Amino acid sequence: MAQNFAHGNYSHTQKKARQGGGGGRTPVDRARRELSQNFLADRHAVELMIKAAAPEGLVLEPGPGEGALTLALAEAGARVIGYELDPRLAGRLASRTRGDSRIDVIRGDFTAARAPREPFAVVGNIPYSVTSRIVDWCLRAPALTSATLLTQREYARKRTGDYGRWSLVTVESWPWFDWRLGDTVGRESFRPVPSVDSAILRLERRPEPLVEDRRSYQELVELGFGGVGGSVRASLKSRYDGVDAALEAAGVARDAVVGYVHPDQWVTLWGRLCR
Repeated sequence: MAQNFAHGNYSHTQKKARQGGGGGRTPVDRARRELSQNFLADRHAVELMIKAAAPEGLVLEPGPGEGALTLALAEAGARVIGYELDPRLAGRLASRTRGDSRIDVIRGDFTAARAPREPFAVVGNIPYSVTSRIVDWCLRAPALTSATLLTQREYARKRTGDYGRWSLVTVESWPWFDWRLGDTVGRESFRPVPSVDSAILRLERRPEPLVEDRRSYQELVELGFGGVGGSVRASLKSRYDGVDAALEAAGVARDAVVGYVHPDQWVTLWGRLCR
């Protein structure tokens, strides 16, 4: 369920909920506005999520809402823990699944949950407004094996380089996580209907990291994204020796702007400059 766990709403596609009153809306209507709730109403979209996630073992689901994805995950063989902030929805889903040992519903904020110590995956139709918070939570969880997230399509495209550019969060986490853009899920698959389409974003932990030292790699990347001198070359030359040779080895042009450097090229740069 596309639901806003945050106190503020930073989505480009959702208007901030009005405070107080209610303008004649029902409690359900007010909850949907305040929590930016957009429920999956398309069985095919649910099937696309299950296919992309290939769920097994323990799965955490942010914002299960009415439970369409929750039940499908359990039917596919997963043991599901759903975190639902809306007390009305949490109560309804808990009652509906009380006799199902595969499903546990927790009334609470997913991003405040403690990550399990055992291997687990995250699968969810998540709120546009707190996508970054959920992704950051996933990237910090040591035992996370994968995250399959239904996000705003623009966000998924930006994070997976589909525009030909790469973001800092993707590049920084690339040695540990593979980022992939999955199927598009049209806005008509949700109720209420949002103003933009969604897409499946898949993060999968690599069996072996591509670099040995996280700190030195992230220091390199953060310097490159710092924008000193207007090019990656200018930024890196402020601290490292042998930058020109490293750029040549990585296939990076001397005047390349940071956003156009592929994450794999950053791994090569680290190998040349930091080992």
